[in-house]
Amino acid sequence: MNSGAAMYLGDEKQNFNTLVEEYASLVKRIAHHLKGRLPDSVQVDDLIQSGMIGLIEAAQKYEPSKGASFETYAGIRIRGSMLDEIRKGDWAPRSVHRNSRRISEAIRYVESQTGRDAQDQEVAKALGMELEEYHQHLQDGAGSRLFSFEDLLEQRGEQESDFMGHDDESPLQDLQSEHFQQQLAKAISQLPEREQLVLALYYDEELNLKEIGAVLEVSESRVSQIHSQAAHRLRARLQEWAEGQ
Repeated sequence: MNSGAAMYLGDEKQNFNTLVEEYASLVKRIAHHLKGRLPDSVQVDDLIQSGMIGLIEAAQKYEPSKGASFETYAGIRIRGSMLDEIRKGDWAPRSVHRNSRRISEAIRYVESQTGRDAQDQEVAKALGMELEEYHQHLQDGAGSRLFSFEDLLEQRGEQESDFMGHDDESPLQDLQSEHFQQQLAKAISQLPEREQLVLALYYDEELNLKEIGAVLEVSESRVSQIHSQAAHRLRARLQEWAEGQ
């Protein structure tokens, strides 16, 4: 190996180490943020450990030419790695997943019939439930299965990493991912105002549910219900879009 190549590899290693050291705190911040919506059985240390794997992968694969900042790219990789670890030990009973699908389908049905945002009472009626029972199902879903924007890609059989590019990704996949992100942004912008606010405070401002409850002057459990309903509404609307592709 000549001296030029050795110097290049040395610089690459130094850049890698610098990124990992500088953004290790990002892993901890994301871990504690996610922990606020997870059962006690999920340990922060486990999230941090899986998140560090995501950070290392991000430092290895980051390409500035993609346009995203390293923090944005690493944040997606870190969160995705944590979600993968959580899914391996999915604690949600099948009934919760089944009810989650039913809620999304009911929202989709009501909105197709009315041409506007489905109201809680309308969704509950479509499900044949009392409003209190519907809210309890929202609470169960929020407490047992973590929702993230990356999860929405599962509707189309894609993986979280498609957001930021993959080594074997084709131009067509790039285009599909871009179209999906545009549709996701559009769907979020068309959510009811309160649901948009909850998502913005949780994902952009990184407030926990208790802090969001203080902002909205509602209980922490109500924030969880609003967050869960936003997820179901997005899934319903994106499924309709995907079927039209």
